[in-house]
Order: sequence, then structure tokens, then C-alpha cells
Amino acid sequence: MQEKTKVVLITGMSGAGRSSALHILEDIGYEAIDNLPVALLIRLLVPDAAADESNAKPYAIDVDIRSRGFHAATFAAELAQLRQRPNLQVRLVFFDCDDFVLRRRFTETRRRHPLAADRPLVDGIRHERELMAELRDTADLVIDTSDLGIGALRELMIGYFRLEHGPALTLAVTSFAYRRGLPREADLVIDVRFLANPHYDDALRPLTGRDAAVAAHIAKDPVYAEFFDRLSELLRSLVPHYIREGKTYLTVAIGCTGGRHRSVFVAERIAAILRAEGHAVILRHRDLDGGVDGAGSWKGEFDL
Repeated sequence: MQEKTKVVLITGMSGAGRSSALHILEDIGYEAIDNLPVALLIRLLVPDAAADESNAKPYAIDVDIRSRGFHAATFAAELAQLRQRPNLQVRLVFFDCDDFVLRRRFTETRRRHPLAADRPLVDGIRHERELMAELRDTADLVIDTSDLGIGALRELMIGYFRLEHGPALTLAVTSFAYRRGLPREADLVIDVRFLANPHYDDALRPLTGRDAAVAAHIAKDPVYAEFFDRLSELLRSLVPHYIREGKTYLTVAIGCTGGRHRSVFVAERIAAILRAEGHAVILRHRDLDGGVDGAGSWKGEFDL
């Protein structure tokens, strides 16, 4: 049976990191095509019957409002045709971001928004969001980059779209602060605000969940041991089911009030347990020491 050609179609908001994602996919083996006219999409992916498709390389294709002849409805119709092709495995990925962060990114990089040539930036972003709403609703995956740096985006893209044979499922474990909101990419969210809080100990407050004194303080909480055992067993029982359903990337988010002590400690412990059992694990502390460098700001890291 002929193997299906993998096709990742990238679209979404300008400034949300589509170009960076396209470059990442190119780095891991996809043939990357930027700003493809919609009219050429079918011609590229559905060649003549005489064409040799046996060595077809996986494609990563960006189609967005810059593309010639772009209309969301037309693109959606072409996408529906491609999804019916038995020789193609097509996934639409929509890149999104908070409007406030988008405005800051365009201001910092001094780039012009494609729909703001004769109007304020905020109006261009609003108009684009209206035009792209239909595609966001039909996407196989929505990636919100509001709080992602380039390193986190790379890990996310490789986790979802890697080509080489490897672990069936990559587990991303992230700590976070509830006061900054839930991680948008979270699949499972665990609230650990019931554990003893080191913040109220003057000696422990400047430390983090990585420090031994903080770890000892949390671990001696009478409810901690049973909680951690049950959480570990829950994840062990769920992972095989996610693998069976074909999921390749799962984010487990551990939250506390400030994202510095309890969530960091539990995330470190959970990541260690999962790694010891042979799983591919990525560990991230979103809000430790003021947040991940580059979150919400390009700082020269990303292509818009």
C-alpha cells in the first residue's frame, strides 16, 4: 500500500509566527513553500496521473491573506477536496495570537501589517481576524503563540509533525501561574494551589520549586504524597489511550498562584517520573522568573 504524502497547510494571523513555523518544518525535512497562490494548490498536490508520486516529499505550505487570489471560502473548498484524496494526509494548522501581542510585535519589528497600508494597525488586525474566522473554525490544529518563544514553538512543531521514527507521543509538562491565565496549549490542567505554599515563608519566598528547601517544604505537606501517587497513576493510565487515538503531542499543565514554587516542583517531579518510564518529555516553566524569554515579544527571534 502506497504511503500517503504528508501535507501541512499553514495559515492564520499575520504576526502569529507562520513563517517561523514554516522554517522549522523545512529544517525537519518538509518541502516548504511560502505564500502559494490558492489556484495552484490543487495543481501542486494533485499532479497528472502520469507523474511519479512514489518519492513525494512531505509538504509544508503557507497560504494566507498575502497569497494571490486568497479568499477563505475558496481555500476551504480546495481544502475539502484535498482531504478526500486517498494519497494525501492533509492537516490545516491555524496560527493565532492575542491582538495586543500582535500590535506589540508589529510595533517592535517596524513591519507593516498587510491589511494596514491605509488604515490603523488595530483595524488591519481586526479585519484580518474577520476574514480568517472560517479557516480557524475548520483547522485541525490551532496554535496560539501569545506566550511562546521560538524554542517552545520549535518543540511544539517537532512534537506534532516530526517525520523520523521515534516515540509515539511527546509529553510536554509545563508549570504556570493562574494569575497569568491558563496555558492556551494545555490538554490536561492540574491545580496544585491546595499544597502548602512556600511563599509565606520568608526564607523560601526568593527560592523556586527547583530548590531543595522548597521541595522539602512541599513534600512534607500531609496530602502531597497521596496526591502525587494518584496523579502519576492517572497519567500512566491515560498515555496509552492517547497513543491509541493517534495523538502525537500532549501538554500537561501544572498551575499554582505565582508559578514559582508548587507548580514548578510538581512539574519537575512529574517530568522525571515520565522520563524514567521511557517517555519523550519536554519540561517548561512558563512563568518562572517573570516568564519565558521571548513570550509575547519577538526580540529578533521570530519571522512574522
